Amino acid sequence: MSLISATGWGYSLLVMDADAAGLVRSAYNALSRHYRSDDATPRNYGRWVADLRDRLPERSQVLDIGCGCGVPVARDLAAAGHQVTGVDISDVQIERARQLVPSATFIRADATEISFPPASLDAVVCLYALIHMPLDRQPRLLHEIARWLRPGGWLLAITGQDAWTGSEDNWLGGPATMWWSQADAGTYRTWIHHAGMEITDQQFVPEGDGGHALFWARQPATSSPGESETRSKEGPRASSQHSQPGTIN
Repeated sequence: MSLISATGWGYSLLVMDADAAGLVRSAYNALSRHYRSDDATPRNYGRWVADLRDRLPERSQVLDIGCGCGVPVARDLAAAGHQVTGVDISDVQIERARQLVPSATFIRADATEISFPPASLDAVVCLYALIHMPLDRQPRLLHEIARWLRPGGWLLAITGQDAWTGSEDNWLGGPATMWWSQADAGTYRTWIHHAGMEITDQQFVPEGDGGHALFWARQPATSSPGESETRSKEGPRASSQHSQPGTIN
């Protein structure tokens, strides 16, 4: 395992021998089913999804960043009647998601390169996905998420607890190398605040000898009740600098 430390605001991102996004994409392509089975409900996910359902209006527009195979987040939210769009960098994960959760929409794309119309989403879920993105892109994505959320909309995110950048060969005992890059929880708190969202809760999620930070954040409800309840019948359409709106890469 090769490690690169990262602290404070002056991150110097060093990508190992390969493009970071390519490493993450290849690892999840190779180990998709080993990482998560078709019917899995990992520890804590059920509670997080249930908490989000309790906060959402009926038929909410929800974006799941780093959706993986669609299980369990997209599956459970779609089953509750919400309109879910999942984005993931892995081709294999997206193909599985389309089969496992046919009622949701899934896009194979780099989440740092997609875009949605302003105030088009009721919630964005981003569990263990930011930590697979280059550090200099993470605060920009949080700003974009804040722009996509409707007034009163929710962000549920799992981030790093401690600053660390590095890779692991033979990840999960398989043939692939996985790559991570994360800031510390205090920095993520600052980034979310600077993006214009209000943090309502922060928790520590233990894992092995360490853990991650969980954030609940909300876009301030600044519009009138009538405006905040207005919903697009067609739902949001994603676009990126490499594709036309709605195109699956």
